[in-house]
Amino acid sequence: MTLSLEESNRAIITILGRDQTGIIAWVSGRLAEYRVNILDISQTIVDEFFTMIMVVDLNPANIGLVDLARILEQEGNEKGLQVKAQHEDIFTFMHRI
Repeated sequence: MTLSLEESNRAIITILGRDQTGIIAWVSGRLAEYRVNILDISQTIVDEFFTMIMVVDLNPANIGLVDLARILEQEGNEKGLQVKAQHEDIFTFMHRI
């Protein structure tokens, strides 16, 4: 399978960690700051563990995916969260059955 990263400019952002007030506000605020459009969100809390998957559109963004991923990962670590941002094509390729 050949990956073409030019086909879409969407990314998948995953967030995992202990539930705490403000996770959604933090990440959506950061994405708005960088003009990243949120297309879809799935979020759940199991016991005290928070999980969220977001599909975002990077076309209107004023930041590249590599820089965005680094910032979200670093800030997430400071909050005790595991945050990953990957291009949609890479995420799909890595998680195919």
